[in-house]
Amino acid sequence: MRVLVVEDEQLLADAVATGLRREAMAVDVVYDGAAALERIGVNDYDVVVLDRDLPVVHGDDVCRKIVELGMPTRVLMLTASGDVSDRVEGLEIGADDYLPKPFAFSELIARVRALGRRTSMPLPPVLERAGIKLDPNRREVFREGREVQLAPKEFAVLEVLMRSEGAVVSAEQLLEKAWDENTDPFTNVVRVTVMTLRRKLGEPPVIVTVPGSGYRI
Repeated sequence: MRVLVVEDEQLLADAVATGLRREAMAVDVVYDGAAALERIGVNDYDVVVLDRDLPVVHGDDVCRKIVELGMPTRVLMLTASGDVSDRVEGLEIGADDYLPKPFAFSELIARVRALGRRTSMPLPPVLERAGIKLDPNRREVFREGREVQLAPKEFAVLEVLMRSEGAVVSAEQLLEKAWDENTDPFTNVVRVTVMTLRRKLGEPPVIVTVPGSGYRI
């Protein structure tokens, strides 16, 4: 899942991004509304965690632009105000969910994951394919009943492949969904991660390389 965090309190923004990355999400961070609009115009995000009171361009206008563009991106709006009227107004603008500050980080993660599931075709909470069971919420992976310990990026790549339901996923798509914008697009990190993932999942191999196209399970 790829997430954009838009928050002008830089310490909070960076803390949220770090926490989401630990949950195997690819996260970009910006600190004002204008930068958010720029990123949205370049990258495809599953979820935008959007502070409402932003400098340069207000969070409401960022949300309106996402709705206007007809993007599948889901918006989780944050605000320091707990007034019901503010929450209602945010939802009417086009936000998909609303979370007042301060918030429990576990709740933020749960809401981001729930919104991420709504950006694509409905899938069961536990993904199963080729003898593999992947639980995104618990961050658990089992193959034929054996638990497999994965690093966050390995988990993220496996989740993208599982969600594709047998379709081929290109290295570029994996890079977009599992890494943030600071990753060198010419790096071999995808190939190395897939190799490590294959080894950890064991024999027989379940990740198939499709020459010139990408990978599939």
